[in-house]
Amino acid sequence: MKIVVIGGTGLIGSQVVKKLKDQGHEVLAASPETGVNTITGEGLDEALKGAEKVIDVANSPSFEDNAVMEFFKTSGHHLLAAEAKAGVKHHIALSIAGADRLPNSGYMRAKLEQEKIIREFGIPYTILHSTQFFEFAGGIVAEAAAGNIDRLSSALFQPIASQDVVNALVDITVKGPVNGIVEIGGPEKISMAEFGKKYLYLKKDKREVIADSNALYFGTILNDQSLVASQNARIGSIRYDDWIRIPGNLK
Repeated sequence: MKIVVIGGTGLIGSQVVKKLKDQGHEVLAASPETGVNTITGEGLDEALKGAEKVIDVANSPSFEDNAVMEFFKTSGHHLLAAEAKAGVKHHIALSIAGADRLPNSGYMRAKLEQEKIIREFGIPYTILHSTQFFEFAGGIVAEAAAGNIDRLSSALFQPIASQDVVNALVDITVKGPVNGIVEIGGPEKISMAEFGKKYLYLKKDKREVIADSNALYFGTILNDQSLVASQNARIGSIRYDDWIRIPGNLK
C-alpha cells in the first residue's frame, strides 16, 4: 500500500514515515524539502500517483492570522484536488482538540477551515484531534517571555507526547476512514503555567513563571475546558514527568 505523508519531514511526519515503513508499507515523505509543495502544487500529482492513502500533518510557516488561513485554504484545496485525480481512498489529517472552542484565535479558525474543506470535498477521511505536544514546551515558554518573567495561562490543558500521536495516526491510517473525528489527549491535565515551570526548572533556567488567567495562547484566553480532550478520547501512555527527563527531549 502506497501512503503519502504531507509534511513528512517534520516532527510528526518523520516519525509516521518511519513507523509505517517499519510495518512494510511504501511511504513517501512529501514536503517542499523533497520537491512537493501543496501551496504551489509543485510535484504534487507525481507524488500521489498510485497512492491509496494520504496523511496531512503539514503546518503553516507563519501563524499570523491571514497567512495561516491562506495556507490551510490553499494547501487543502490543492491537496484534495490532486488526491481526487489520483484516486486516493482515505485522507487523514491532524488537527487540534478544542479548536472549535477558541474562535478568537486566528490559528484555530484556520484549522477549522481546513477541517471544513476536508468534510465537504467528498474523499473518505479521518481527522485526528490532538491536544498540544510536550515538544511545544520550549516554544510556549519562549512565546510568553517578557524579560525574566513568563506569564503563562493558569488554565488546565492535556499535553501529549508526539510519539503517542504518531501511534494514533498510524493506527488510523491502516484502518478504514470513519468520515469523522478521532480524538487523543495526554494522560494527565496540568496548568500551562506548571507545564512551563517544570520545563524551565529542568533547563536550569532562572526565569520566573507567573500563572495568569488572562495570559494569551495563540491570541486567545483559555479556560479549563479549552484545550482538554473529550471523555471518549484515546489517551496517550507517556507522562510529562517521565518524558521531560529523557535525555534529548529538553530543547
